[in-house]
Amino acid sequence: MRLPLALLAAALAAPALAQTAAPAQPANEQVIVPEVQRRDVRIPQFPSKDFEVGLLVGTYATQSFGASAVGGVRLGYHLSEDFFVEGVYAQTKVSDKTFTEIFPGSGPLADTDKKLSYYNVSAGYNLFPGEIFLGSKYAKASSIYVIGGVGSTKFANQRKQTFNVGFGFRVLFSDRWAVRVDVRDHIFSYDLLGARQNTQNIELTTGFAYYF
Repeated sequence: MRLPLALLAAALAAPALAQTAAPAQPANEQVIVPEVQRRDVRIPQFPSKDFEVGLLVGTYATQSFGASAVGGVRLGYHLSEDFFVEGVYAQTKVSDKTFTEIFPGSGPLADTDKKLSYYNVSAGYNLFPGEIFLGSKYAKASSIYVIGGVGSTKFANQRKQTFNVGFGFRVLFSDRWAVRVDVRDHIFSYDLLGARQNTQNIELTTGFAYYF
């Protein structure tokens, strides 16, 4: 009777002795500790391409005096993907040929500077950004935008405050180069024809833009 009891006691004590002899390791214990040598990394400085500079040429239609060629420069800054601001300076030469044909020697611009120049600062909003497809293989980023601002126009020895409103279309052929087409209405007043009047002067221009 003593022998079976001794065997039973030995069987019950064996698991406890095994656990005491070989404690289990935690499952998440890291066996190998890596030794990584840290080094300083110089982050490259990429240009933001938020600034824009460009040239414009086109036609400026002065109310009552007809249309003539116009040229100028443009400098802009893109605040975000949607909003941008820009400044423009341009000039054209106005002709009163129609008046002199009717009344020889007595045109309204006979004794004045016939050059018209203006500058303005405007804010624009990209209304419809998207892509334009050139054939079946090429797609270029593009946008249709609205724009408006205020500036000054010098015409016939008079300098007048001018408001401009319009819209445009831009196509980016690369990260730095784009083509723009703009339609603007320059609104200012003058009193060359015997009465002061507000004038609507439509301008259509195209040009290249460079981003940096």
